[in-house]
Amino acid sequence: MRIRIIGACGSGKSYIARELSEKFGVDYYETDNLVWDRSGENLRYSVEARDAQLEEILDKPSWILEGAHYKWGQESFKRADLIVILNPNKVIRDLRVITRFIKTRLGFEQANYKQSFKNLYVMIFEWNRGYDQEAIHRIIELTNNFSDRRVILKDNKELETIIEERIIRMNE
Repeated sequence: MRIRIIGACGSGKSYIARELSEKFGVDYYETDNLVWDRSGENLRYSVEARDAQLEEILDKPSWILEGAHYKWGQESFKRADLIVILNPNKVIRDLRVITRFIKTRLGFEQANYKQSFKNLYVMIFEWNRGYDQEAIHRIIELTNNFSDRRVILKDNKELETIIEERIIRMNE
């Protein structure tokens, strides 16, 4: 099982990746953690280190890889058994981003990075708007050659059923 999940901030990528990982016993990875060196604030891995980490993941027999990145790591689309594009309504995404911001600021939830009001603004007004205006169209274009392995979902809860149906078909 090799699953690539992509979507905007607040689309539910991390949530569904964790759920699927637990249910099916497959490790999941966040593309953000391939880009950002979490040992300090605003530290990035080199492109070579990032790409080497990605290749190491893709060489494994099974994986769930989630993230918004599409300008690099396109090999993950080629190697995935299932490509999932999460595209919920932008109001839902923005509410999730705000909820996560509040929960992490209050210490109810862990975050991979320091939550700031600037970061909140960037996520909602730059990244999510840019995703709707450009990224979603580019991601669909980049995955058109794999449309037989691609699903576009408004609700990530549909994904578990899709995977279970695919497993049943593979075992027939």
